[in-house]
Amino acid sequence: MKSKRESNTRFRLVLTLGLAVVLPALTLIFVNFQHVKSIQRDRKVEALIHRDFQYLLTIGAKKMASKAYGMTEAVREEFPSLDDSDDEKRRKLDQIIQKNPWFTHVFLYDAKKGVIVQQQRNLMTEKEADESGKMYSAWFNLEGAYLCGQLSRKPKPIMWMPGESQGHDELVYTTTAIFSFPEHGSDRIVLGGAGFDPKYLKNTFFPQFIEELTSQSFTNDPEQLYEQGFHELMPREAIEHPDQKLAMMVYPADVLKAEPDRPLAMSAGWGSGKPEVSYKLDDPFRGLALGIKFQGTTAQAISHRWVWQSFLILGVLSVLMIGGLVLTYRSVNKQVALARLKSDFVSNVSHELRTPLALIRLYAETLELGRINTQEKKHEYYSIIRKESERLSALINNILDFSRIEAGAKEYDFRETDIAELVRNTLDSYRYQIEQQGFALEEQIDPGIPSVKVDREAIARALVNLVNNALKYSDNEKFLG
Repeated sequence: MKSKRESNTRFRLVLTLGLAVVLPALTLIFVNFQHVKSIQRDRKVEALIHRDFQYLLTIGAKKMASKAYGMTEAVREEFPSLDDSDDEKRRKLDQIIQKNPWFTHVFLYDAKKGVIVQQQRNLMTEKEADESGKMYSAWFNLEGAYLCGQLSRKPKPIMWMPGESQGHDELVYTTTAIFSFPEHGSDRIVLGGAGFDPKYLKNTFFPQFIEELTSQSFTNDPEQLYEQGFHELMPREAIEHPDQKLAMMVYPADVLKAEPDRPLAMSAGWGSGKPEVSYKLDDPFRGLALGIKFQGTTAQAISHRWVWQSFLILGVLSVLMIGGLVLTYRSVNKQVALARLKSDFVSNVSHELRTPLALIRLYAETLELGRINTQEKKHEYYSIIRKESERLSALINNILDFSRIEAGAKEYDFRETDIAELVRNTLDSYRYQIEQQGFALEEQIDPGIPSVKVDREAIARALVNLVNNALKYSDNEKFLG
């Protein structure tokens, strides 16, 4: 019956743990596991990184275009007046060239007076300037009116003529700004322009922007990832990538097949391989593209690492939960066993208390009724009552000591004690009970045992416990010695 009751208690406790703790925890882990699998299947981490890449490239392209427009507008404001003489116009155009060494040439076209080209002498020869002047003159004579009309409808009266041209030993990228002067009215065709130096674009302009865009660590926007529910699986620090450096390059947009073989500019950490995300540039650098990737890794590798870290965390959580369940189950078993021991202890103590109480009552009533006439018999009864009282006190002290030991408040009183006397007195107090249960008691105590420093009551109780155990669990041999 008792074993069945203990089994029911364990079952109820385990069932409570399962319903209150294990089942919700397993459900949460399963849901998160499925969520990570969906992230892996749909490549959400890569999509978020690529979206951030695209945003960064868009910002970079706008900044480059804004700077090119700003440089061109600054030059346009310094162009000579149409009323100036040709020599004055050349002088002012030459001043513009000297102040802006990133232009190979500037020109001014007037349908009534022709075209004036002023070149950067260390970048363009007289012959090349003359050929450019003839080209501009022929083009604007045919389409000057159309171009002025197109420019008048733009927020900024600037258009661009990008493309590749043959340099001394390689193809170079060039872009030339063409602008109108709306203040001169629509009845007169006047156009100006400035051509950017290809070497300046390749060696200074593009590298500066690449350096600016890649100088800081790449960090995914945590709010975007939190919106996607990633915070359910990993802390914010794990979502961010503060140590991932970026690599960027500028290259002709039509040459990217396997890898760009002639980039205009790239960051030092590019290495090899093609961009993860590309962005085709518009005016003023039409025909070029910006590419971006991580240094030394890829978005796919980061996604895989993130997914496996998530699986690892879920696995660790599962193991911890199972370990906690096992420890809890063992603790429950221990508590059940302890409760059983306490119950047995109370039952045994109750039984032990009945015997001395019954004897004390029996002999006290006999004496009270006056049935004992001899003084010797009375003395024997008084001795039994005293011994049983001492035994009862010992049992009560055992109970109190048990409570103190369990609470950690037990204190011992060590004194010089004659062990032989202590053992003899203790056995004498239990002699009657021993004889009543049919046991033979033989004492062999060495009188030469020296005195030792002990807690007298603790040693006596230990000896009493040994005697009680012998009385309880001895079957055939009823002998104590």
